[in-house]
Amino acid sequence: MKGIVVYDTSYGNTKKIAETVAETLKECGMEVDIFDVKDVKKLSAKDYDFLVLGSPTKFGTMSFAVRFFLGKVKSGEWMNRPFTAFDTENPENMEKKEYSAAEKIAERLRDKRMNQLLSVLKAAVLGQKDR
Repeated sequence: MKGIVVYDTSYGNTKKIAETVAETLKECGMEVDIFDVKDVKKLSAKDYDFLVLGSPTKFGTMSFAVRFFLGKVKSGEWMNRPFTAFDTENPENMEKKEYSAAEKIAERLRDKRMNQLLSVLKAAVLGQKDR
């Protein structure tokens, strides 16, 4: 089984989560490609069995780059494929149970008739790193 992990990052936190997810999947025997969302030129479901997509939460939603990427995920091509979504967010927003990027990503991918494999993963950012 082969998957793709795609992420956007502002300060490196979301990238770190994406790398951890990709490494864990590889340790489980899966083949995984990992890309910064800005480096994905073309996306084909012919090349992948599943999608993992992550974004920092900005103002309660995903980054613009991830929103643009979702346009590349074609419903007919990716229909019934499994996915999961993750994000990084401010702990205070998590406590308030405000909307997050992962929830918005999952909603958009379900709208494309993909199958959500796992609940969204939310990672709290306790400090910002340099890019």
